[in-house]
Amino acid sequence: MRWHAHMVALSTILLLTGCAGLGSLTKAVKQPNDLYVLTPKSTFSQSLPRIDQQVVVEELTATAAVDTDRIAVQPTPLQVQYLPQARWVDRAPLIVQALLIESFENSGKVAAVGRSTVGLRADYQIVTELREFQAHVVPGSGQPPTLQVDVRMNIKIIDTYEDHIIGSRSFQEYQISASDKAPELAAAFDEALGDAMRDAVEWSIRTMHSHASRNPRPSLN
Repeated sequence: MRWHAHMVALSTILLLTGCAGLGSLTKAVKQPNDLYVLTPKSTFSQSLPRIDQQVVVEELTATAAVDTDRIAVQPTPLQVQYLPQARWVDRAPLIVQALLIESFENSGKVAAVGRSTVGLRADYQIVTELREFQAHVVPGSGQPPTLQVDVRMNIKIIDTYEDHIIGSRSFQEYQISASDKAPELAAAFDEALGDAMRDAVEWSIRTMHSHASRNPRPSLN
């Protein structure tokens, strides 16, 4: 009887513990995440040349801290945290890849641009590393802290005929967020990313145009 009573008590504890855990999980699931999107660049220099070559934008590479759909904030240089109940609509590298493709299209200066997964035979490949995509707490900014968004990407352009890099350059932009709230922070990301993409797209088009002019070949178009 004593053994039976002990087992009943243990079963009751486990059941209650399980219910408590399930309740916490259910509560967490009921707290929806706010999803945020970013926008492509649509305005470019009027002096951009047109290229007749086809371009593939590869999926961006990034560190684990950036390769996520969570919105990263660094309270210190050695610490990464994420905004609660706020996420991007997709992983950051996939978002930026899609926006770069759309920005190239919006320039009106590229014959064809897309992802390698669609089977596009490319004259040039755009290989990009997303090195910074987070907000930093400005030192000494007090409470609430001032947040500064940092976007930095390194772009390499590869000539697929010769399989070598024809250009490499980094693009970095900063933007102070209007507040530490998620909507204002997302807007600061959008502004910084837009400026970086504009510069990256313009430089890429000019680099590819210059290379193609010096190395005339039949277009894959």
